[in-house]
Amino acid sequence: MSTAIVFYDIPSKLPINAWSPNTWKARYALNFKGIPYRTEWVEYPDIEGLYKAFGIPASATKKDRVTPYYTLPLLRDSSTGAIISESAAIVEYLDATYPDTPRLIPPGTRALHAAFIAAFESQLKAINPFSKPAVNAILSPRSQAFFRETREESLGVTVGDMIPPGEHRASELAVVKDDLGKVDKWMTKGHTFVMGETPTFADFTMSAWIFFLRICLGEDSPEWKELSLWHDGRWGKLVKSFEKYEAVV
Repeated sequence: MSTAIVFYDIPSKLPINAWSPNTWKARYALNFKGIPYRTEWVEYPDIEGLYKAFGIPASATKKDRVTPYYTLPLLRDSSTGAIISESAAIVEYLDATYPDTPRLIPPGTRALHAAFIAAFESQLKAINPFSKPAVNAILSPRSQAFFRETREESLGVTVGDMIPPGEHRASELAVVKDDLGKVDKWMTKGHTFVMGETPTFADFTMSAWIFFLRICLGEDSPEWKELSLWHDGRWGKLVKSFEKYEAVV
């Protein structure tokens, strides 16, 4: 019997394949809920064609607020006929369609989740010098060319020029530490999750980004080891608590 849910993600050269923080948010949710699914891998240049094949609009627009911006994740559920794009919408769909699974956006917290996630992700701008070159390095040649062209167009700098020179790398990482420190102050001391003992979508979002930072810095790098200990070890503990939901199927 075939699996009803197909999850569309962007491949890489990594052993685990999955790398994107935006797709990891939804993948974590599927794994946490225990909902069977299978992954179909889509190279960057093929994402727009996938949307058009399904007859659905782009999930976002580019900076000009007009040009369609085609992104993953995308989820197709053959049991309902639904095709959903964007992680938060996917999680809301899973909460509503599979009510017997753990809920990730508790009733009455949709707006709070949206506000928290927007605030958290606004603190991640300083990771660009580390993340963009790292992503470029792990993609296949087709996706790499697409990624480099589109990112360099939007950022106005080559991916290679984004890499911090040796003497500036520590100071660039210190900015990341300061920004994550602001998030740490929002949290209850001694608690790993935003809303207590049970993780919600806000936690899945944070863990997806910290997991991504681990990829960017290198799991065995001194920089990742340092980051994992920042703020009383909050970030290392967070990503560790989600290891059980890292299956890629």
